[in-house]
Amino acid sequence: MKFWNTLGTKTMCYVAFTLVLLLAGYGSVCAAAKPPMVGDVAPDFTLNSQEGTPVSLHDFRGKWVVLYFYPKDFTTGCTIEAHNFQRDISQYEQKNAVILGVSVQSSDSHKEFCAKEGLSFKLLADTNHEVSSVYGSVTNLVVTKLAARHTFLINPEGVIVEEFLDVNPSKHSQEVLAAITQLQRSTPSK
Repeated sequence: MKFWNTLGTKTMCYVAFTLVLLLAGYGSVCAAAKPPMVGDVAPDFTLNSQEGTPVSLHDFRGKWVVLYFYPKDFTTGCTIEAHNFQRDISQYEQKNAVILGVSVQSSDSHKEFCAKEGLSFKLLADTNHEVSSVYGSVTNLVVTKLAARHTFLINPEGVIVEEFLDVNPSKHSQEVLAAITQLQRSTPSK
C-alpha cells in the first residue's frame, strides 16, 4: 500500500489509463477475424494498386498468387520482405506466379515505396482494412490498425493451398518459392 501512496494521483491515473488502452487493444486483437483456411476458396476483392488502378484477385485465375499482407511501407521488415520478393521475381514468373502485397497505406504511399525501393510487383491499398479483415490479417495497435504479416498462397483455381501466419521477412520469399515448387511437383498437370 505504501508503494501506491508514493505514486500520487496523477501517476496512478496515467497507469490506469495505460492499462485500459492496452487491454482494449488486446481485446481487439483477440476478437479479430480468423484467416481463411487451407482448402478454402480465396475471398475475392478489388483494391487500387500503386498506379491507382483497380486490381481484382479473380484477374489472376490460372496463375499462382502470393498474397502477402504487410504492416507498413518504408519500415525495416517490410522493406526487407519486399526486396526479397523483388530479388526472386524471375523465379516466381517461371513458376507462373504473381506477387500481390497488401497493406493499409494509400496508393500514393505504395507508389513512393515502389519507386524508392525499385519494386515492380503490385502493392494494393486496403485503406478501409476490409480485405485485411476478411483474411484475418489485421493487427490492432492502441491508436491504429495495421495489416499483420501473413501470406496466403493461392493456386491457379483460386484455392488457398498454403498459409504463412508466422513470417520472418528475411527468409520468407525463399520459403514461399519452396512451397510453390513442392506443390507444383505434387499436383498433376492438366
